[in-house]
Amino acid sequence: MHTETYRPSALPTIGGCELQAAGVDWDAVRVPRSVGIRALATLGTRSGAVIEDPCEPAVYWFVREGSTTGWDVPETRPLGVTQHLVVPPPHRVEGPGPHWRIRPTDGRLITDVRALRTAIEGAVAPFRGP
Repeated sequence: MHTETYRPSALPTIGGCELQAAGVDWDAVRVPRSVGIRALATLGTRSGAVIEDPCEPAVYWFVREGSTTGWDVPETRPLGVTQHLVVPPPHRVEGPGPHWRIRPTDGRLITDVRALRTAIEGAVAPFRGP
């Protein structure tokens, strides 16, 4: 269910980044960097854009708006309506601060949420007990 309230889609922050509202055009999934790097290797070319924030350390995938409803994957956090993400400018591909690990080129922002879930679960599995 969508609550119709006004939220600016983006607010400028320092360093050319923008604070963008999740749950409008996309949702996002926050993954610890150690898990995210392994999941990214599994996804390969199926991955859409990915932001890396070395300060947290975490990586963020963009998924279709509304697709994180009910998201319950351990080690991760969904970002949907009422949450925001610091999005770097398109040219920033290294730190300091948030930067694109994979830039949203050719309109390829979104990663399939099922493929992302599978990749994350596979990346976490070796560290779980039997």
